[in-house]
Amino acid sequence: MAKNEATSALKIIPLGGLHEIGKNTCVFEYDDEIILLDAGLAFPTEAMHGVNIVLPDTTYLRENRHKIKGMIVTHGHEDHIGGIAFHLKQFDIPVIYGPRLAMAMLEGKLEEAGVRDRTELRTVSPRDIVRLGKNFLVEYIRNTHSIADSFTVAIHTPLGIVIHTGDFKFDHTPVDGEKFDLQRLAEHGEQGVLCLLSDSTNSEVPGFTPSERSVYPNLDRVFSQATGRLFVTTFASSVHRINMILQLAKKHNRVVSVVGRSMLNLIAHARNLGYIKCEDNLLQPLHTVRSLPDERVLILTTGSQGETMAAMTRIANKDHPHIKIREGDTVVFSANPIPGNTIAVVNTIDKLMIQGAKVVYGRDKGIHVSGHGCQEDQKLMIALTRPKFFLPVHGEHRMLVKHSETAQSMGIPAENMIIIQNGDVVELTENAIRVAGKVPSGIELVDTTSSGMVSDKVLQERQRMAEEGIVTIAAAVDWNGKLMAKPEIHLRGVVTSMERSVLQKWVQQRMEEILTVRWSEFAPTDGEAADIDWGGLQATLERELQRSIRRELQCQGSVTLLMQTPDEPPVKVADGRRRRTRTAAQVAS
Repeated sequence: MAKNEATSALKIIPLGGLHEIGKNTCVFEYDDEIILLDAGLAFPTEAMHGVNIVLPDTTYLRENRHKIKGMIVTHGHEDHIGGIAFHLKQFDIPVIYGPRLAMAMLEGKLEEAGVRDRTELRTVSPRDIVRLGKNFLVEYIRNTHSIADSFTVAIHTPLGIVIHTGDFKFDHTPVDGEKFDLQRLAEHGEQGVLCLLSDSTNSEVPGFTPSERSVYPNLDRVFSQATGRLFVTTFASSVHRINMILQLAKKHNRVVSVVGRSMLNLIAHARNLGYIKCEDNLLQPLHTVRSLPDERVLILTTGSQGETMAAMTRIANKDHPHIKIREGDTVVFSANPIPGNTIAVVNTIDKLMIQGAKVVYGRDKGIHVSGHGCQEDQKLMIALTRPKFFLPVHGEHRMLVKHSETAQSMGIPAENMIIIQNGDVVELTENAIRVAGKVPSGIELVDTTSSGMVSDKVLQERQRMAEEGIVTIAAAVDWNGKLMAKPEIHLRGVVTSMERSVLQKWVQQRMEEILTVRWSEFAPTDGEAADIDWGGLQATLERELQRSIRRELQCQGSVTLLMQTPDEPPVKVADGRRRRTRTAAQVAS
């Protein structure tokens, strides 16, 4: 791809992962071709009632689906591949390239979602180069992270080479022996890198991120001090950590039972691919380890982030059907809380301690290290690649700002970098970088229990019901706009000083007033009975009752009106009056 042939700007459009942690998704566009880099998810906040998964807004991709040539996946974490199955339900991706472990995990997700036939999965190895369309060649460069089989990518474009670090740190003694390919990074730096997009997660932390191996002696000490059952929770995707835990279990003569679907799936894939090595008899089902002495049991669980339905959270809540905490148990949190999860994690720890467990947690214990590079890692990345332009990505706003300051300290001019937001269209040429527009960049919310998307309106209704409660009114209205009986009222989560009978009488009077004043709007006097706009009448009654209840009763409950209407319209007779038709059952009675 000769640079002098280039006539267009390269567009870089992040749809997720900026000013936040999670849902990392980035679009690279040149002329009429688009490639995607990762497609992750995030987890909901407490205010997102009934939402299980948060995805980036993919309006731009749906509108430009004809341009999509494929996707490149950097590694198998959920915040990088968790959204792919959902996106494939809305648009096809011709081919997805990625590491063996990520592709094995992704294949299961696509099969389960019923979209496996909407793309082709192809695995890559270190230094493989794949072509996507006419304008993109993507080279996979081995890096080190908290999951096995992780890559940085060098994207060859008509304008030059763009390097996206993916998630990374420089671990010189990786557990699996797969070292960061520093030589290849340096070669690209020598030849010239147009732009570097670099992971900003730990940009506020000085120094280098410690090696994953540094955790081993600290976990070893904790294991040796545990006298009863041992519970360990960590990220399900932390293959290296899980490998060490299994090695230590064997060393301390403990049998391991894995609890949590995501961890079971990952361990199965990692063992099949050789990333986790252990004897078959080391892993046993839960019903088997129950018969063993406590000092021989290790239960490896999900839930290190206090996730509502994860195994460790359910155990802490006394909600797990098969596991109860006992005095003398040791619980190890081999993970630090992700920003936003701290309260959930400390609540889980408190509940475990109240039940008699000894809980080992905290940065000072040395039982967890990050998979993301700190300031010195970030400086080394810049020194090796020597980019002309720089974009800090993957992090909250303060992290992006700090990373840009680090880049400036390494000699990159401030005018050669931009702090961008999700949806910004970055235009990159050989000599300039700028924000040239914006595409839709909100969020899409998924309720996996119903396999449906949660609209803003539905979420607002859920939030209002959670905050204010709900008033349900059931009423029947006849063909003349009169109430056929007293309305029934039910309150859920609503605080009011009014007696139920008084409230019912007040609601009845208010409904009669509204019907008297507004009936003619929905039942024209010169029309047929069948022309009555029952839907409009119900919406008006509900809205007016909502206003009245809030204004006059100082009651904040959300009002829902269930309105019953007659089954059949009345029949006109010769004198023009209307009379009701009667069913056979009514005649018989």
